[in-house]
Amino acid sequence: MALVGVLALTAGACTGSGDPGSSRAGGFQPGADGVGDPYFPTYGNGGYDVANYALKVRYDPASDRLTGTATISATATANLSRFNLDLVGLTVSAVTVEGERAEFRHDEGELIVTPGRGLARDGRFTVEVTYDGVPEPVDSPDLGEGGFMATADGAVALGQPESASTWFPVNDHPQDKASYEIAVTVPEGLSALSNGVPGERSTAGGWTTWRWSERTPMASYLAMLVIGDYRVREGEHAGKPLVTAVAAGLPEGGPAEVSLNRTGEIADFLATQFGPYPFEAYGGVAVSDRRIGYALETQARPVYGPAFFTSGPNDSVVAHELAHQWFGDSVSVRRWSDLWLNEGFATYAEWLWAQHDGGVTAQQAFDQGYAATDWSKPALDPGRSALFGRPVYQRGALAVHALRLTVGDEVFFRILKTWTAEKRNASVVTGDLITVAERVAGRPLGPLLDAWLSGTTAPPPPPPVA
Repeated sequence: MALVGVLALTAGACTGSGDPGSSRAGGFQPGADGVGDPYFPTYGNGGYDVANYALKVRYDPASDRLTGTATISATATANLSRFNLDLVGLTVSAVTVEGERAEFRHDEGELIVTPGRGLARDGRFTVEVTYDGVPEPVDSPDLGEGGFMATADGAVALGQPESASTWFPVNDHPQDKASYEIAVTVPEGLSALSNGVPGERSTAGGWTTWRWSERTPMASYLAMLVIGDYRVREGEHAGKPLVTAVAAGLPEGGPAEVSLNRTGEIADFLATQFGPYPFEAYGGVAVSDRRIGYALETQARPVYGPAFFTSGPNDSVVAHELAHQWFGDSVSVRRWSDLWLNEGFATYAEWLWAQHDGGVTAQQAFDQGYAATDWSKPALDPGRSALFGRPVYQRGALAVHALRLTVGDEVFFRILKTWTAEKRNASVVTGDLITVAERVAGRPLGPLLDAWLSGTTAPPPPPPVA
C-alpha cells in the first residue's frame, strides 16, 4: 500500500508590491527557504513555528476556481527580516503581517513575505494571505502525482509528502505541526470533508459552508479536503464524533461502507496495543476517483482510494491507516528518511489486527515476510526514490516483530505505549525510538534494529523470549 508522494515542480506566478530585500539591519535576517530535509531540502521554511492555520476557502467545481484566506498564527524562532511560505500555483493578491500590508513575491512555489518591520525572536505574529486561482496537482517522476485534483463532482486535495501547498500557504514539513480551523464553502448539495471535529454548517444563497476543527497539532501533509457527492454518516464513538463518508459513485452498502463501519471497533483494538487514541474525532472517507490509487492517514479521518474495495471489504487497509493515527500522525517523522517509523508500525498493526480478527498470526506474517524480503534494500534511509517502496513497509514491520521477539510481549507493548505517550505531538527520528526502547527494556537494542533496518544480509530471527 505504497502511499503516493509528490514534489512541487509547478512554479508560482510572480506577484507583489515590492522587492523582498535581504536587510540584516539590527540583526534581522531572512528565514530559510526550507528546513533542510535531506530528501526535500526546500520543503518547509526556517525562522518561525506555526501554532494555528485558520483557513477559509470557497471552491466552485463548475469553474474549478478556489478563493481563500489563510490566517496563520506563528512565533518567530529567529530575528526575521523576511520569511517564506510554501504555495504552489495559485495567485496571491494581498499579504498582511500583524494587520499591516506586507511586501511579497511569489516564485517557484515560495511565497516570500517582507513585513514592514522586523519580527523579533520569540515574538508572536499573525499573517493573513488572500489568494485565488485554479489549483492543480503537482507531479514528481519518482514519487507520482498528488495535491489538489479536480474531480467530476468536486475535488480531492491529498498527498504525501506534499499536498497542502497546492491549496493554502503553509510551512510544509512535519517538523512544524499546528492546529487547524477549516471552513469550506461549496455549492449547496455537495459535501466538503476535512480533518477533525465537525462544526456548525450553514447555507445561504445556494452555497453551504462546512466547518472543521483539528485542535491537536497536525503535520501539513495530513491536512485534506474532499468535495463532492458523498453519503456522509455522522455519529459518535467513545464520546467523540465519528464521521465517515463514501462517494456516491461507490455502491451503497458495499465493501467501502462495510469496512469504514468497523472504524471504531478497529481503533478500539489498536488502543489496547498502542495506548489511548490520540485525537478528538474518528472517521474515514472513501473516494471513487481512480487516480487516488492509495490510502492516506489524513489525521482523524483517513482517505481510501477505490482500488482497496474492488474485491470486497478490506479491514486491513483500515487497520493500517488507523494505526498511523499513533505512528505518523500523533508521533511524526522529523525527516522523511525515517518514514519506516510510520509505515513499519502501521504494517505491523495489520498483522496484529489480522490475528485478533481470526486471520494469520503475527508470527506467520513475519515468517512469510522474512522469506520474501530483499535484504539489500534498507527500510531506514532508503533514498528518496524508494521512500514508498516495499522495504520501508515490510522490512520495517519485520524489525518491529524482531524487537518483540527479543524483549518479550510485556516489555514490547510497554515500549510502544511509552513511545506514543512520551512523543505525542512530537516529530522524531529513529534514534529517539532506540533511546526509549533501551530505557524501557534496560538493555542495548540499537545494533538489533540497525541489522533489521539497514543491514545488507538477512539477520537470524531472534528466538522468542520465554
